[in-house]
Amino acid sequence: MESTKILDAKGLACPMPIVKTKKAMNELEAGQVLEIHATDKGAKNDLAAWAKSGGHELLHTEEGDVFKFWTKKG
Repeated sequence: MESTKILDAKGLACPMPIVKTKKAMNELEAGQVLEIHATDKGAKNDLAAWAKSGGHELLHTEEGDVFKFWTKKG
């Protein structure tokens, strides 16, 4: 999946992945995609809830040693 920007949030504990994601999304224009890499297990639920509440769309998630999320700015 193609992304406009990649955010490295690996090694950060809650709430930092969300804080960094919010800052990075503010730099994007509507329709652009942010790819987020995180290692915090809570990031999956946190990012899904944050995206929904902020009017953004969580397009895809990949799980492994590093969680990867693609979020489209609403």
